[in-house]
Amino acid sequence: MVCTQKSSQVVGRFAPSPSGPLHFGSLVAALGSYCLARHVGGSWLLRIEDLDTPRVVLGAADEILRALEDCGLEWDGPVLYQSRRTDRYQAALERLQQSGLIFACGCSRKEVLASAPHVSEEGPIYAGVCRAGLAQGRRPRSMRIRVPQEQVCFVDGVFGAREQRLESVVGDFVLRRADGLFAYQLAVVVDDAESGVNQVVRGADLLTSTPRQIFLQSCLGYSPPDYIHLPLALAQDGEKISKRHGAVAIATGQGRAPDLWRALRFLGQSVPEELQNAPAVEVVAWGVKHFDLQQVPTSFRVADG
Repeated sequence: MVCTQKSSQVVGRFAPSPSGPLHFGSLVAALGSYCLARHVGGSWLLRIEDLDTPRVVLGAADEILRALEDCGLEWDGPVLYQSRRTDRYQAALERLQQSGLIFACGCSRKEVLASAPHVSEEGPIYAGVCRAGLAQGRRPRSMRIRVPQEQVCFVDGVFGAREQRLESVVGDFVLRRADGLFAYQLAVVVDDAESGVNQVVRGADLLTSTPRQIFLQSCLGYSPPDYIHLPLALAQDGEKISKRHGAVAIATGQGRAPDLWRALRFLGQSVPEELQNAPAVEVVAWGVKHFDLQQVPTSFRVADG
């Protein structure tokens, strides 16, 4: 059984994808991670997850950086861009290959769905068709990692004890896609380890991805970070807030303070009413000083405003 252990010195991070402007849902994750790291005098790093190039919107990364600066969220060190780190992901992939943990897969998405023993909340379960080698005449498309039958367990800072059996929930999962791009699961594990991140605070939509990352960390010899998943801010249609929900994008310039106040309230913090229209730096300073993880709710809620 693979389990996480607690870390002492805190290095947190925020890792947005530049697929659009900073909206309320991503502000919640940014502010929560910032407050939790700074509350104990820790570092807070910034990473732009621009590895999935088809989803990258031109200029979105710079817009996100400006928004964070307007909010008074100051990061430590240079911004890390995944698109500039493919050599590090390739090196990790080669390490796993040398250990005999990965294999070439020739299955298309349609074939994976057709052969799946069942479909979980993570999608169709890979049936292991290419585990023993590619059938004659088949060409490699993606690279997958062999998963064990054991449980992966961890204790989340908000949602408590969690466990997952990778074999039955996802199966052997992809580390390099058919289009040649490295998968999110590999990139985030390498980035966090090489940046010294030991506190991962993010949205609860990634809660079910965590066991895959813990498994990869064990395969690569990395120490697992502490995980804290925050409740998702939902739009009026009940879906996770995304760039298509223009009405819940955060304000610009000095108008960001009310959004910061709303984000703290959304996270269960008792931020005073009089700070609703205070300068952004004052709202953030209150959050850093008073943030209480025990008050963070586990239920997903529609964002106000």
